[in-house]
Amino acid sequence: MRNIHVSEIIKAVEHLCISSNCDLSPDIYDVLVKEKNAETAPISKNILEQLIENADIARSTQRPICQDTGMAVFFIEIGQDVHIEGGSLTEAISKGVDHGYQNGYMRNSVVADPINRINTGNNTPPVIHYDVVEGDGLKISIMPKGFGSENMSALKMLKPSDGIEGVKSFIMETVKTAGPNPCPPIVIGVGIGGTMEKAAILSKRALLRPVGESGRNPLPHIHALENELLGKINSLGIGPAGLGGHLTALGINIETYPTHIAGLPVAVNISCHVTRHSSVKL
Repeated sequence: MRNIHVSEIIKAVEHLCISSNCDLSPDIYDVLVKEKNAETAPISKNILEQLIENADIARSTQRPICQDTGMAVFFIEIGQDVHIEGGSLTEAISKGVDHGYQNGYMRNSVVADPINRINTGNNTPPVIHYDVVEGDGLKISIMPKGFGSENMSALKMLKPSDGIEGVKSFIMETVKTAGPNPCPPIVIGVGIGGTMEKAAILSKRALLRPVGESGRNPLPHIHALENELLGKINSLGIGPAGLGGHLTALGINIETYPTHIAGLPVAVNISCHVTRHSSVKL
């Protein structure tokens, strides 16, 4: 049994909140640079140059990349041989978010009640997904999710008879409907299978994977589907900031899970060009 004190967790979460909002992850940055060099449309090329310059300024000054510093979403992998001491793991994560958003001078975007809509004043509570795994480690992954892109996400309970063409059609329809609203070039997370809520969580988890070949699904038929859909999406002509060009999406990551014989749940979680994510192992 390994003991981890909540003070260590609070400190780690605080750092993740600030770093994920100020330091664009290398996979996203590298694709932006690559696509900027390949872009031929002058307006689109200029927009990509501005996105890269903005990321450089944010990193060098430790200022948020975007004014919408998101609702903090966490994926926690906790070893079954870990004991959290000094308090609650959930409360420690929430306190880390509080410290991170206050000390990082980031916008507070969370309201305590979805109907009354009174701001909590410290960007808490976060959304936390827990997985218990083997071992004595604790991995904390954060995804600050802005709602310009979150609002463009969708879920549909397809029928098995809709098949793969129905899945493709729904994903393409969701991206077309989103248009310029989620600040393209976007990253698309897709969850297929499980139940309604499982598909949605899979689609969010998919956004933690890197964009590009290194982040592709290892299953050959899903890998091929990702490549096919990315090509189709980038042929839509939405382009950076929705002003045209070949780069509508930086990547599409698909996760799957076993499902019921009578169902085919599909969730599409759209993320902006930033797609902030960061992880730490304690």
